[in-house]
Amino acid sequence: MTTHQDTTETSRRTPVEPLGPDSLTWRYFGDWRGLLIALWAGSMQNMHPGLGAGVEQHSRFFAERWQRLFRSLYPIGGVVYDGPRAEATAREVRGYHDTIKGTDRHGRRYHALDPGTFYWAHATFFVSTLLIAENFMGGLTEAQKRTLFDEHVTWYRMYGMSMRSVPGSWEEFGAYWDHMCADVLEDNKATRDVLDIGAIAKPATLRLLPGPLWRLARIPMAKGFVWLTVGMYDPVVRQRLGYSWSARDERLHRLFGRAVNAAFRLVPFERRYHPRARAGWRRARGADPADTPLVHTPARNLPPEGERDWPTHYSPPLGRTEPKETT
Repeated sequence: MTTHQDTTETSRRTPVEPLGPDSLTWRYFGDWRGLLIALWAGSMQNMHPGLGAGVEQHSRFFAERWQRLFRSLYPIGGVVYDGPRAEATAREVRGYHDTIKGTDRHGRRYHALDPGTFYWAHATFFVSTLLIAENFMGGLTEAQKRTLFDEHVTWYRMYGMSMRSVPGSWEEFGAYWDHMCADVLEDNKATRDVLDIGAIAKPATLRLLPGPLWRLARIPMAKGFVWLTVGMYDPVVRQRLGYSWSARDERLHRLFGRAVNAAFRLVPFERRYHPRARAGWRRARGADPADTPLVHTPARNLPPEGERDWPTHYSPPLGRTEPKETT
């Protein structure tokens, strides 16, 4: 398999042209429907041996699942939507991974900035974009998939990482993905922990819902989200994790996706997007000045006070947080 040339040193000297509002990635990635694949993305990332080990040994994600999820959307989305500032955002995201390294339970050494490991996380974001569009936004043509592949390469260059792990074409990406799913990914504790949402805490957006009602509602909700996730796994991944999938499941999955797509047609364009993405669209359309300060996570999503200066956390000063967006 050919890969992109290693342009790390060049990219450190030459600014990378960011993706813009004419890209398909802008159209799909920051849409709120992406929350429907959160379990898929988290579990697929953690099935990578090095990434899963890093989560097991370094992350406190499971102690603050909602907060970590919602605050992470800001810098991750910023690499796509921050325009001329996107490359600086990307380097911040890369920096959160500097100290995540160690030896896993099998004696294998890992580092979050190993090129293959870091690219795998990005590959799941790219495939997430495909899945959002395919399952909940009406589908993609073959030409659009190829365009999104090219855009994901540009997107990845923003991080200043080695490009040697990046497949050289859409077809080669397919071979890479199949190899990772069949030969590299593993069933591990970090993956099972992501999928275990039966006792998940109530999100801040439902703070007015009485606790007993939440505890009752989260049982079918957890089963539904896991089912939705299983339907998006590659068959080999589904089999490795021990899930079954019937023709009836497939039909219901497609119907659910169509219903979501139909419902979102009633949502105003800007409101379909996460605040960081929405802000990017507003700047691109001239609704806000180009130098408008970047949108940051609200205070309720910040890490616990004693952890806000940890190098692994995105934790903007309170004065930079967004005052009143929903997440």
